[in-house]
Amino acid sequence: MSTNGDLWKTVPIKTLYRGLYDGPHATPKLSDEGPIFLGIPNVREDGGLDLAKVRHIAEEDFPKWTKRILPQPGDIVFSYEATLHRYAIIPEGFRGCLGRRMALIRPNPGEVESRYLFYYFLSDRWHSTVARHILIGATVDRIPLTHFPQFEVTIPPPPIQRKIAAILSAYDDLIENNQRRIAILEEMAHNLYREWFVELRFPGHEHVRVVDGVPEGWEVTTLGGISDHVGGVIQTGPFGSQLHQSDYKSEGVPVVMPKNLVDGRISADGIARVGVEDAARLSRHRLRPGDIVYGRRGDIGRRALVTYREEGWLCGTGSLLLRLGQTVIDPVLLYLYLGKSEVATWISNKAIGATMPNLNTGILKSIVTVIPPRELQFQATMLLNPIFELIQTLNTKNINLRRTRDLLLPRLINGELDVAELAIAGVVE
Repeated sequence: MSTNGDLWKTVPIKTLYRGLYDGPHATPKLSDEGPIFLGIPNVREDGGLDLAKVRHIAEEDFPKWTKRILPQPGDIVFSYEATLHRYAIIPEGFRGCLGRRMALIRPNPGEVESRYLFYYFLSDRWHSTVARHILIGATVDRIPLTHFPQFEVTIPPPPIQRKIAAILSAYDDLIENNQRRIAILEEMAHNLYREWFVELRFPGHEHVRVVDGVPEGWEVTTLGGISDHVGGVIQTGPFGSQLHQSDYKSEGVPVVMPKNLVDGRISADGIARVGVEDAARLSRHRLRPGDIVYGRRGDIGRRALVTYREEGWLCGTGSLLLRLGQTVIDPVLLYLYLGKSEVATWISNKAIGATMPNLNTGILKSIVTVIPPRELQFQATMLLNPIFELIQTLNTKNINLRRTRDLLLPRLINGELDVAELAIAGVVE
């Protein structure tokens, strides 16, 4: 099938939607709860919404900030300034308003399948169209919304639109289902850790005396003390003099930057890479399973536990490497301990910097750590390790699903595949 055939047509996007709206050019008074103020950080690079960390507006302010447009299911939101090419469909049950630098279109279902248009926005074809119209600014780039209605979109007949959307949605549905399973597993892990090591209701706790909040037999030390004892590593990633922008390649060994630390895991989306020779030169920064990587700047406390998938990758510029082995404290327990709210708050308060907080090795070394007895650690990890292994398995499945979807997407959008010959179930399997 070819987009040059009679079945496909190229039209101005304004013929496909009922309305185009931009978000407010101001920020409302924020609230601890209430409707969501949907900003660019809430839209994932691969499409979809990330509502784990949202800003809220007060209920009484909601009518004012939705006077122009109230987002509805099926609407497509997108970023038009600063961080471009972020797109998502508003889901059922969403209640919120557009944030700054966000816009919304309401597709006309009589002209285009909303999900097809969403996937079209993720394609290289659309990105090329946008690139021809971007206004380059002194500080940020933006899409001129006044010209947006004339941007061209190539669409097939409605039945083909629906089939393309169904094929690609099948992947996204599986990914979202895996994400929900991961969230449940992570909650299970955190609840078990909290029960045993925060509430101190570990097996046999009835027979253990607690003095100043620490059970007898538990050791109180610092990360620096553990590192000195086991010959561990607490170090920064390579500095700019060791790794230059010109050293990065399209292929090679991945380099973990702070932006790759997402929800306690290392995301390979848009990850930087260096050649094998540079990786060998920087071998002291190679990652091992059980290491913990911190971001040095900005969102202090952002961290990820290194798994076997990331073995041999590099701790990058702007990151910190924490390696304490397993002889004193299990890496999974240490990772969960460092996620405790009081530890995260302590780190945040210690971070230095007038304009942007910075984390350094001295702060990490001075973190006070409580070490449970080895037998109790073993009992806990017997329960926790299978959970983390299943999380890693689901993450790997999602990586493969995204990769396959991203390979199919341009070929479907460009009309290179005959959707009539693609059985959805067979493709997904």
